[in-house]
Amino acid sequence: MSAAASSSSSRPLRGAAVPVPSLGADEASAVADEAFQRHTSPSLRRGGAGVAVVWFRNDLRVLDNEALVRAWAASEAVLPVFCVDPRVFEGTTHYFGFPKTGALRAQFLIECLGDLKQNLRKKGLDLLVRHGKPEEILPSIAKAVSAHTVYAHKETCSEELIVECLVRKGLEQVQITQGGAPGQKKPLNPRLQLIWGATMYHIDDLPFTVNNLPDVYTQFRKAVESKSSVRNCTKLPPSLGPTPSSGLDEIGGWGTIPTLESLGLSATKSEKGVHFTGGENAALGRVHEYFWKKDQLKVYKETRNGMLGPDYSTKFSPWLASGSLSPRYVCEEVKRYEKQRVANDSTYWVLFELIWRDYFRFLSVKYGNSIFHLGGPRKVVSKWSQDQALFESWRDGRTGYPLIDANMRELSSTGFMSNRGRQIVCSFLVRDMGIDWRMGAEWFETSLLDYDPASNYGNWTYGAGVGNDPREDRYFSIPKQAKTYDPEGEYVAYWLPELRSLAKERRNFPGTSYIRQIVPLKFDGGNQKNNQQFNRQRRSNNMYRRQVK
Repeated sequence: MSAAASSSSSRPLRGAAVPVPSLGADEASAVADEAFQRHTSPSLRRGGAGVAVVWFRNDLRVLDNEALVRAWAASEAVLPVFCVDPRVFEGTTHYFGFPKTGALRAQFLIECLGDLKQNLRKKGLDLLVRHGKPEEILPSIAKAVSAHTVYAHKETCSEELIVECLVRKGLEQVQITQGGAPGQKKPLNPRLQLIWGATMYHIDDLPFTVNNLPDVYTQFRKAVESKSSVRNCTKLPPSLGPTPSSGLDEIGGWGTIPTLESLGLSATKSEKGVHFTGGENAALGRVHEYFWKKDQLKVYKETRNGMLGPDYSTKFSPWLASGSLSPRYVCEEVKRYEKQRVANDSTYWVLFELIWRDYFRFLSVKYGNSIFHLGGPRKVVSKWSQDQALFESWRDGRTGYPLIDANMRELSSTGFMSNRGRQIVCSFLVRDMGIDWRMGAEWFETSLLDYDPASNYGNWTYGAGVGNDPREDRYFSIPKQAKTYDPEGEYVAYWLPELRSLAKERRNFPGTSYIRQIVPLKFDGGNQKNNQQFNRQRRSNNMYRRQVK
């Protein structure tokens, strides 16, 4: 990113936190309504009987939600359900016991649920919310409303797969009576119908089985681009209603969306950085704002390595992770933009990033739990430290390296960090500090608004050099990164205001004007001030970014 781009992107951030999207609620709602209209087909016909339940998970949207439309088509009434699973909202991470879901992501998800409830109501439905484990809640709901099927989107990582298995077992214990004349009705067990819907390319459309997925991203990308096609978004009927006419009273009505306080959490709204609004309307509003209103898509490839401001990148990732935004919808909008405005490297690059996201999701199927293990998919044997003091200095942004500290403080304040920043702080933790990469991955799991296990742990295994592709093993020189991506120190001065009074060229290299450096850099020639050319860079600077941010 040029100094000019860096400077311009920082101007909106001199004051209070910047909302993303910047559209007001009414404008975002109008954008969403228009998108729904474009994807509604009055010719869709409903041929099913009885009641179907839709179990919402990480798919908190109505537009392009195949599980929802399949449930509508196979029933006479639909009951949407969300389970506030205490293991997710109140549990801890696997190895190091950090909060499973930090307050910022919890608040974002609460907003997503509120928005989902509103959009379901517009389509003749509502959202039933229960606090508890899905494997206990869903069978009791299915029994109460005599549901023949629970529809849900398929997940790929172990914790989610275990819950799917438990829900299926729980449903097998339920018997409902449905169909036939009185006296001839046969009891049946509700079934769990899982549908693939998290990726841009459908798993059934890959030119190979997942077990034969290439271990090199470029090979995967070229194969799907040449041999597969992205499916169209699922069309919606004008109405998805009605909800079941009986059974809701005995399970306590519709319930209420949780608050942070009810989850035992509290968050202070950040007065700096970007502030994301949760929900499908905000997601569709952001796509509209970034592509059409601000016309940023045509320069995305040039600005994507920025770190400061709302518009150097798409910022779609929190909504993609919560499922408030369909990657296929983003693809459709890119193609529409290319037809109506311009097609160039930047428009393609958004799809390139979405393919990275797909790739990590498919890798999580191929490699299973090994993406969470210390040695990663390749079972690399290395010595790692779990020094708590060093880790906490990284976590809290107190390393003595302004570029690291600024990024970590942004994460704590906003739940977001640029892709460039993520690569830099990962490299510093694992290469310069020698800290167990899983500590970093689990802290990101706690903190990120856009956390999803496949992308998060996939990226961390790559950053730690234990990923499936042995060639993805890079060191990021902090002085070089600072000079390239924050040449005037605008980013570090924004998050570390004590540096703003320094000359621009000194902000990233403040010497004794800033706190002492916690560790020396591994490959800096022992002279950070002079920023000697790093001579062990193993790859070109054309770094692939692995998630649309």
